[in-house]
Amino acid sequence: MPPQPPTHAQPQRPAPLSLRGSAKGPGERLIELLLAACGWASVAVTAGILFTLAGETLAFFQEVSLGDFLLDTQWTPLFADKHFGIWPLVSGSVLIAGIGVGSALPFGIFAAIYLSEYASPRARGLLKPGLEILAGVPTIVYGFFALVVVTPLLKLVLPGLGSFNALSAGLVMGLMITPMIASLSEDALRAVPAGLREAAYGLGARRHVTVWKVVLPAAMSGVVTSVLLAVARAIGETMIVAIAAGQQANLTLDPRGPVQTMTAFIVQVSMGDTPAGSLEYRTLFAVASALFLLTFAINAFAQRLTKRARAAR
Repeated sequence: MPPQPPTHAQPQRPAPLSLRGSAKGPGERLIELLLAACGWASVAVTAGILFTLAGETLAFFQEVSLGDFLLDTQWTPLFADKHFGIWPLVSGSVLIAGIGVGSALPFGIFAAIYLSEYASPRARGLLKPGLEILAGVPTIVYGFFALVVVTPLLKLVLPGLGSFNALSAGLVMGLMITPMIASLSEDALRAVPAGLREAAYGLGARRHVTVWKVVLPAAMSGVVTSVLLAVARAIGETMIVAIAAGQQANLTLDPRGPVQTMTAFIVQVSMGDTPAGSLEYRTLFAVASALFLLTFAINAFAQRLTKRARAAR
């Protein structure tokens, strides 16, 4: 027989990831079960909240018409002359959130640009933890700061300012949400590819032109998302508005007077003075449902912008 040519063993290709991961040990299966349980637990809690809100809200609208809830301009469910118009609470929430976001937006964006484009590693290592500490301050501390520090200072400039007002609450709320805007915007700016910066420098653009004309527009979707999340955070804030803004549901856009937000009314009803099962008690769930829908719409819009930004990349 003629000699056979030597055969060389062919190197075996590694198994696909799906095949390599098919043999799971008991420890890995336990970890997967725990992770899945945590995910489904959050879904179950959300479903339970929605079920509770829906049941009490439907009971509320069996006694109060949807037209009165959406068209009336007064909110006095705890008074003898009862009115159930939600717009005074909505206007108070939007007014304070608008003041907060308007005051936080420039500081947050400028801080993000400095940390991302100009700060040295040493400066960034000092400023970044400072912002995180500011974000970790309890909101009740912000509320007392607005009442005992910011309001007296504003009275020196605005003599007609009330002791409880939307302006001081909005400004301090802006201080609270500035770290959120700065941190999320910085992440969006740092995610811009370095090639865009180098291309701008290669065309002769200076640093500030590159930042404002190239980097910031490229990260605009992430910046807008951070602002929308800050708006949702401001609308859902409780303690600052409950302490510094007052408890009067006024349909006004004047920041010098007292207003009441949706969260502040929820705190007022939840104090325990309102009998459970009464119409006044059910207004808590109607307002909570309106607040849930508002914040859900803002968060959904922010997530949609984030997905569009990722798809554009």
